[in-house]
Amino acid sequence: MIYDAIVIGARCAGASLAMLLARQGAKVLLVDRATFPSDIPHGHFIHRHGPPRLRDWGLLDKVASRTPAISRMVRDAGDFPLRVGDLVEDGVPWGYGPRRVTFDKILIDAATGSGAELRENFSVTGYVSDGDAIAGIRGRHSGGTEVEERATITIGADGRRSPLAHAVRAQAYNEVPALLCYYFSYWSSVESEQFELYTRTAERRVIFSFKTEDDLYAIFVGAPMEELPVFQRHPEAAFLASLDLVPDFSERVRAGRRAERFYGATDLPNFYRKPFGPGWALAGDAGLHKDPYLALGICDALRDVEWLAAAIGDGLSGVRPMQDALAAYERRRNEASSRDYDDNITMARFTPLRPEVLGLRAAVRNQPQLATAFTKAVMGMIDRDAFFNPENLQRVMAGAASVERE
Repeated sequence: MIYDAIVIGARCAGASLAMLLARQGAKVLLVDRATFPSDIPHGHFIHRHGPPRLRDWGLLDKVASRTPAISRMVRDAGDFPLRVGDLVEDGVPWGYGPRRVTFDKILIDAATGSGAELRENFSVTGYVSDGDAIAGIRGRHSGGTEVEERATITIGADGRRSPLAHAVRAQAYNEVPALLCYYFSYWSSVESEQFELYTRTAERRVIFSFKTEDDLYAIFVGAPMEELPVFQRHPEAAFLASLDLVPDFSERVRAGRRAERFYGATDLPNFYRKPFGPGWALAGDAGLHKDPYLALGICDALRDVEWLAAAIGDGLSGVRPMQDALAAYERRRNEASSRDYDDNITMARFTPLRPEVLGLRAAVRNQPQLATAFTKAVMGMIDRDAFFNPENLQRVMAGAASVERE
């Protein structure tokens, strides 16, 4: 049997892509060396354009049944805690934080329910070539005999160290080495807002936390890579010392109970890869990876695989040549991600906020509706120009002056 598509990796990018291709009528084989459900020690916050896509795919209710919606936040840039509520747009909350053991299984079930074939506990051992093109995979179940499967296109949703990308020598560009390492764990019985973010520029720390499943509170600390040895030797001490930079937050966390061990994420380079070539494509972290500072990994993966599925569909159906469709996908992906990619690197370098941004934060501090609009614009929930235009900014500053006079 020759498949239309083989997708290597059944986590959030791969399972979503398999689902979308199968919904188009493609014959899809989805393979992964893991057996599901299974967890992985990665961040798992889904926000911005992620929840609306899950709604459009018919999956948001399944996510919402397992983890609380997040529509309120505290964001402290070292100036003051800006409290924001009502982060809901078109009936969809800003974010959700399902554990990967839950979220990946929801996506896999959606893929198989749409007609994709799943092979778990299956390791890819090599690739089938047809001249210069990739024509499929070789692999085996644990302890089994190696088999060969062929497809029109083989997609690597196999992570930032993508073996497929290595095999085809996919070119990397816009590269920036790893800037931060992250340690995280889960707490119970913590008095908290749904989402909290604290940046301490002078001390070079970022702390973020959110409500997740089972009434647990996920807490992450990011620190410069050169401080990794300190965290590796004494993770709890280094973690708690970082929390102490925000005394109120630290006190609330210390009053709770840590429910799991500490997890570390240390290999976090920033790069784009050319996401296609003859007979192959890359999805998710395999094609675009960035520091977790803005927690864009999952929501960007969902966006990109939607566009990649459309491009592959065009190629499979003959609407246009596959390579032309994939080239257009690369341009679209890069245009959509470039601003956030650059902003993310700037923040991960702990570049101080510009005075005008700090001024805007201060201006909306005591104007709840404007604080919400400001945050929605920053997060891309609404058109940024609808808020960040000269006329509106003038009204915001005038409103702040009026509040001060009162």
